[in-house]
Amino acid sequence: MILTVTATHEATIRTHAERTYPEECCGLLLGEITPPGKTVVEVWETENAWSPETAGELSAPATLTKERRYVIHPKELLRAQKQGRDRQLRIIGIYHSHPDYPAIPSECDREYAWSEYSYVIVAVEQGQSTELTNWSLDDTHHFQPETLVIAKA
Repeated sequence: MILTVTATHEATIRTHAERTYPEECCGLLLGEITPPGKTVVEVWETENAWSPETAGELSAPATLTKERRYVIHPKELLRAQKQGRDRQLRIIGIYHSHPDYPAIPSECDREYAWSEYSYVIVAVEQGQSTELTNWSLDDTHHFQPETLVIAKA
């Protein structure tokens, strides 16, 4: 499948990632799914709600911090779903950053990913966004590159 974003959406994601560096940023992609693919209509910035309590709930090492993990609060997901539905939009993807790490999915990213979403990852090196990639899960729950088209706004 293809994920289409505008140059403005791309800039919003990159700016969010640079602003939160050295922590991971995260957010939602609201849009539409049509036969050609997924089209982002709105980039929804969210807070990285990772905490020691979250680590405990997910059986993750307590030493992990927002610099290496992210979580979107379930209330934020529900709010986005409701507001999107009111405008005939749905959550079609999630984005997050990898501070000082390549824009490739981690095992943790894979473990918690949902098959219907696109996953945009932006690498941030020393505070500057670099590579931006897009991924989706295949039938065996492994990430595969997904085409990302950046359309003019």
